[in-house]
Amino acid sequence: MATVETNETTVVTLTERAAVKVGVLMAGEPAGEAEVLRVAIQGGGCSGFEYALGFDSGAQDGDHELESYGITVVVDPFSAPYLRGAEIDYLETIQESGFKISNPNVVSSCGCGHSFQVAEGEQPEESPPCGSGCSH
Repeated sequence: MATVETNETTVVTLTERAAVKVGVLMAGEPAGEAEVLRVAIQGGGCSGFEYALGFDSGAQDGDHELESYGITVVVDPFSAPYLRGAEIDYLETIQESGFKISNPNVVSSCGCGHSFQVAEGEQPEESPPCGSGCSH
């Protein structure tokens, strides 16, 4: 059973701009395959963790589930502590466009901004190259 978030301990929120963009993207997916936005962290990048955003057919056992501007967001139990209090926005400027995650748990990040480190995590002994677009 999913945990429904209903108070100030919400794991992650969407701005209205992000919710509108997610809604547009969901509408372009096959019926039943994009019912929720799944937000997670995964190991990788030069700072230890990377964000993963994707669509899913629904919440799974143990997921934290919340609604933000009409979009159902789910976060797995492993990712939840690292995302608590994070906000997802969507930016569209001349220089860049895409989702931006403001996470109060991040203590350092890669030069390219695609990977991050949190206080509870351990710094990798050797940092692999960031990949394309990284100035690290």
